[in-house]
Amino acid sequence: MQTPYASGWRLFALLAALVLINALGQIDRILPFILAEAIKTDLSLSDTQIGLLTGVAFAVCYTLLSLPLARAADRGSPRIVLLICLGVWSAMTALGGMAASFLFLALTRFGVAVGEAGAIPSGHALIARLVPPERRGLAIGLFSMGIPLGTMIGFAAGGAMADTLGWRTALVGFGAAGGLAALLALLVIRPTPPLPRAEADDQPFLASALRLAAAPGFRWLLAGGVAIGFGTAPFYAFSAPFLIRTHGFTAGEVGLAFGLLQGLMGVLGTLLGGRAFDRAAQSRTGHVLRRPALALLIAAPALTAGLFAPEGWMSIALFVPGMFAFAFLLPSAFGAAHLVAGAGRQALASSLMMVASGLLGPALGPVIVGMISDTVAATGLTNSLGFGLLIVPVGVALSGLACLIADQRISAQLRAAPVNAPRFSYST
Repeated sequence: MQTPYASGWRLFALLAALVLINALGQIDRILPFILAEAIKTDLSLSDTQIGLLTGVAFAVCYTLLSLPLARAADRGSPRIVLLICLGVWSAMTALGGMAASFLFLALTRFGVAVGEAGAIPSGHALIARLVPPERRGLAIGLFSMGIPLGTMIGFAAGGAMADTLGWRTALVGFGAAGGLAALLALLVIRPTPPLPRAEADDQPFLASALRLAAAPGFRWLLAGGVAIGFGTAPFYAFSAPFLIRTHGFTAGEVGLAFGLLQGLMGVLGTLLGGRAFDRAAQSRTGHVLRRPALALLIAAPALTAGLFAPEGWMSIALFVPGMFAFAFLLPSAFGAAHLVAGAGRQALASSLMMVASGLLGPALGPVIVGMISDTVAATGLTNSLGFGLLIVPVGVALSGLACLIADQRISAQLRAAPVNAPRFSYST
């Protein structure tokens, strides 16, 4: 028998717990970004090593484990997967505060990635099972709101702690907070029995993943995910060092100004994005990605201008369209992936999107930025990070174009479906 949908205070408690967990995951993920200058000085690291810490050290495990963890969430208990993942990444974040070398810190980042790999797929699986279909876009938007909230708190609190208590205290403190959140989630999120066998995917997970990746529209969703990874990962990894070095901000000032704006734009973007997706999906026009694509195409030139603006406040202001567009895209991208995948495969669809956006871009983007920055700095030119960060608007523009194409493919498929038929199936 299918699990009844949550309603009333139970639905509110579920979504609040998911937002908190996603926020803590984002905090633990981005803390090294705002702490980068302090870590670099303390451990005598180069920009390339910082890029490795914030890129390869996280992205490889994060993406490789997301598929099997998504499979476990789809076929078993997403609640158990989520709670175990939360405990693992919180413990590894705290251990990072004890690092005395680049290698040890890199190993803890691998550990954080192992835990966080299952967070979004299992959270989306819980939403698919417990939230009524007409509210899932908003629910995904609320869940995704944890990312900008976590970014805001991570930048603001992390920057302040770096200036006063040190980067080690920041990592240990937020790791401990994750342990407390796991206990709270254990009480709030109710158990969910496995899906009926008719809705479960009996194929081997690799075969299921390949079949879904070949579906109309999904290929271009994946292409957009790859491109946005080259935009967002370097942007968040190096925006703080860029503003500190180029415009003379302190870590606390960057955390407050950049973090608050990112949080506000992220909350606004995810909420509006969730509502826009619900309306587009219910209208049967199928244009679920058109607005996010246009937001990305507007953000790309603004980001380029921000990298070479003469004043720090101008740079931050020109980064705002990008902050909004990144958040506005999330509900529509995941929601569209769920529509194509169909019932019982939502976590798998989310995982594939995470692989696309979380492997190449986060693994290579920050390293490329660091290498370009080190090379430009060696020539004596100023604003070396500005030149390295030009990869960001390029990735954002390419993602916008890919989303436009995906929107057309998905729209055509939706309009061709009979009125009373299920919205999507990934059969071709």
